[in-house]
Amino acid sequence: MRDASVPSPKVEDYLQAIYSLETEGERIISARLSRWMRVTPPTAWATVRRMARDGLVSVDVKKTIHLTKRGRDLAEKVARRHRLSERFLNDVLGLGWAEAHDEAHHFEHGLTPAIEGRIFSLLGNPTTCPHGSPIPGTGAVLSPDLVPMDTLEAGNSATVEFISEELEEDLELLRYLDRHGVRPGQAITVDEKVQSTGLIAINTGRDLVSLGLNVAARIRVRRDPNTKARRSTESPSRPAAPRS
Repeated sequence: MRDASVPSPKVEDYLQAIYSLETEGERIISARLSRWMRVTPPTAWATVRRMARDGLVSVDVKKTIHLTKRGRDLAEKVARRHRLSERFLNDVLGLGWAEAHDEAHHFEHGLTPAIEGRIFSLLGNPTTCPHGSPIPGTGAVLSPDLVPMDTLEAGNSATVEFISEELEEDLELLRYLDRHGVRPGQAITVDEKVQSTGLIAINTGRDLVSLGLNVAARIRVRRDPNTKARRSTESPSRPAAPRS
């Protein structure tokens, strides 16, 4: 019989989603969770109500969802296992940068504290997952100096530092970003941004890559203070197909 005090894998996934959105400074409502978890809004709301009943979350008068202290403690443990799992699968087992996130959902639920500790030591005490999310318990936080990629203008240069956990749920998008080098540590320059079409074209030095501004808004970068924006009048030459 399952220990009632231990969240089910499904509830753990919800806790991680809420924790990730909260640490990224996002307002959390059940509709947002339903898109993240790829379930219907009624299904997401029913799960949130059960979590509130179990003292994991609270819901205010504006329907905003907040982790309780108990919920946050559990969410941090789940996020730590998940992000360490991604590191292990990517760095040690050689699983692809994109696939590591998807497979970590299966791997993480079987980690005991002892195995978790051994993996952490084996990896050299990492502070982030492969996509840039801070690993709870290491003291790492998402730097307030980072800005969303969609705030850059043509001519701006920056370094990619963080891919939102929300984007990680789209495996094809992760593969697209990985294939074109849009990953933490990559220097980029904005070739063109077109508000009317909702697209931004960036140069990675290897590829010209088009992204939807809604995707770029979920990627955080460290802006190069020595570059200035320019007015772009030309379309990028043969950019990679846009992702929106």
